[in-house]
Amino acid sequence: MKAALLPIGAALALAIGGCELVRDEAPPEVLAQAAGWREIVTDGDRKRLRGWRDAWVQGLAKARAAGHGAAIAGQGALLQPDAPFPWQEPPPGDYRCRTMKIGGKSPGMLDYVAYPWFDCRFRFEDGVLRFAKLSGSQRPIGLVLPDNGKRMVFLGTLQLVDESVRLRYGRDPERDMAGFVERIGDRRWRLALPFPHFESTLDVIELIPRT
Repeated sequence: MKAALLPIGAALALAIGGCELVRDEAPPEVLAQAAGWREIVTDGDRKRLRGWRDAWVQGLAKARAAGHGAAIAGQGALLQPDAPFPWQEPPPGDYRCRTMKIGGKSPGMLDYVAYPWFDCRFRFEDGVLRFAKLSGSQRPIGLVLPDNGKRMVFLGTLQLVDESVRLRYGRDPERDMAGFVERIGDRRWRLALPFPHFESTLDVIELIPRT
């Protein structure tokens, strides 16, 4: 007798559990259908993704009002909401990555912060693209899923500096992360995270392959 396959939504929920696949939780042929990100996204993250443009507009306005207009302009396409190039999927491998936090989430928080370069990685496992920030005190980690042929959707969680266990996506809304991976140049991508739960109105992670 053949084993019954899990429904796609359930299988994907298992796949993103802990933001790291536990083997044999779902068959690889089911995981390969991970294009259905809408089947596993939480209601809160669905709302944040729908409001992506508002996050850009509000965050950039706050940063410019705080005197960071020249710094923003100096970043070129990285901090332009409508700058994406024709889509090419980021190749698996190691990347240099740096995070920019735009628009303080509450009074007293900085409206523009550009962090130094850290280490990130894209990798395939069972036909699913995965992203992880490997160093630094705040480390997004999760799945990168097809969207509309122009970008991909990131769904994951935030791992903090002193943690070794990854939280399951959807278990703690304050740690859930959602955003869009877009190509912004030749061998250059960004992960834009609208309305993150901590510190800023918009987080933008620049991604450049190391080789």
